[in-house]
Amino acid sequence: MSNMKTSLAVAGAVAAALTASMTAPAHAQAKEKCYGVSLAGKNDCAAGPGTTCAGTSTVDYQGNAWTLVDAGTCAEIELPDDRMGSLEPLERDLPAG
Repeated sequence: MSNMKTSLAVAGAVAAALTASMTAPAHAQAKEKCYGVSLAGKNDCAAGPGTTCAGTSTVDYQGNAWTLVDAGTCAEIELPDDRMGSLEPLERDLPAG
């Protein structure tokens, strides 16, 4: 009888975990830093030298400014002038000075 109770408890725990993972909010998806995709002042944090944190980028698509995006989507973000997002800081579109 105790094996039956243990099996039921394990089955219940698995069912609860599966239900929780299927009903997780969209904002709980995996995120990654994507450089060069944010507009001026819309980056998430640490936009390279001369900036301190969120909202401090000064150039649209600043190469060393990142924004959190859904994992796996960085390179698919449509940007003007054949720009591409990157998982690493870029040397393009940096502020003068």
